[in-house]
Amino acid sequence: MSTNIVLIGAGEVGFSLSKFLSKEKYDLTVIDVDPLKCSRIKNTIDARVIEGDGCSQRILQKIDFTNVDFFLSLTKIDEVNLVASIIAKKLGAKNIITRLRNTEYIHSSAIVTPYEFGIDHIIYPEKSAEIEIENLVRQTSAVEIKGFKDDKIKLVGIKLENSSPLVGRTINNVNLANPFLIHKVPVIFRNDDSFIPHEDTVYKKDDVVYFCCDNKNIEEVQKMTGKPSFKVNTIMILGLGKISRMLAKSLQSDYDVKIIEKNPIKAKKFSRNLDESLILVGDGLDEEFLESENIHEIDCFIATTENDKSNMLASLMVKYHNVKQVIMHVSSTNYMKSVRRIGIDSVVSKNISAVNDVLKIIQSNKDEIIISPFEEIHIDALEIKANEQCKYFLKKYKLSDIPKNMCLGAILRKYEVIIPSYNTSIEPGDNLLIFLNQESIGKAESLFK
Repeated sequence: MSTNIVLIGAGEVGFSLSKFLSKEKYDLTVIDVDPLKCSRIKNTIDARVIEGDGCSQRILQKIDFTNVDFFLSLTKIDEVNLVASIIAKKLGAKNIITRLRNTEYIHSSAIVTPYEFGIDHIIYPEKSAEIEIENLVRQTSAVEIKGFKDDKIKLVGIKLENSSPLVGRTINNVNLANPFLIHKVPVIFRNDDSFIPHEDTVYKKDDVVYFCCDNKNIEEVQKMTGKPSFKVNTIMILGLGKISRMLAKSLQSDYDVKIIEKNPIKAKKFSRNLDESLILVGDGLDEEFLESENIHEIDCFIATTENDKSNMLASLMVKYHNVKQVIMHVSSTNYMKSVRRIGIDSVVSKNISAVNDVLKIIQSNKDEIIISPFEEIHIDALEIKANEQCKYFLKKYKLSDIPKNMCLGAILRKYEVIIPSYNTSIEPGDNLLIFLNQESIGKAESLFK
């Protein structure tokens, strides 16, 4: 029986998520008040579309919610999402996932909490993007960083330059040359496509290689690729949007933070809460202005305005001025491939973060199985406990018997992180981190569940 999902809000987040869910054969209904957005869904996605207000009782009563497994409230307006959530819960929806922008609902002093609206899971796209950018600032030279098992295990994406000592060598050759730096390479992103490599795979220039390692070995992995981390002292942030403000508040006590904002009223409004940051009123696309602020002395530039084209142009301009680390935020996923090609160090999207957060909730279950999708590279991470009675042990398999389209990236045994090598053995009760494509999840579950 297919999973029945109702989604309100067909903006960038809703549209991106709908595209993925329709491919996976979910029974999907999309609701939006905007006729153009509804038309976009109808023309591109196999889903039932209802044009109307997603928080209208009259509209929602058209759906039999007793058969709805997940109700996704993903509009840009918190109040709409909250009202729609409580209506859907009262109508019988089993699981409610709600997008919120205002973090005051989770403060300890909050008078009203999301759970009073029947919400089971909350996603904060802006907060997810802020955390991702902050991790990149604090771990320079990486293009992407993901943590697993309370951050004991890290997946670090690093782009290989022409000067990298890894280029032209096989994975096996690099492993043999670095016997004390235990790591796995579960994914390589090459020419707009990702694949799970094998030991004879040759590293190539411009590969984005994802290394799985113990948290304490990240810096050594970066050195091995020829891209050691560097110390960031000065940061310049373009824009004073929600992501920018959260970033500045979190970073200003550890770094010298400058923020460029074109709107003087907005700059004055938020300067009170960012007293350790220097807010400059000016145009971040004005090269003379950037030079007057000594852009060549900035270690890290972060473009987080709400205009993707401005972010892209500003990032290219500061890259020309040899800023060491350039991080750019994009709202539309349409620009992701283009931006990667033009040499921006790291690209973050709150919308992709939101899609991944929702998919993780939908695809995971309560049997100690967690699935973390990485929609932008089309790979999933499966966290599963090796059951004593599973096929792997009953048939006395070894690591070499695991299908080639899966990569066992790490094992967490009690409190010990084990990055598997050829002589590693899996024991009953081990927590496994497996990287694989969506189609292989069922095979992995049948092997270890």
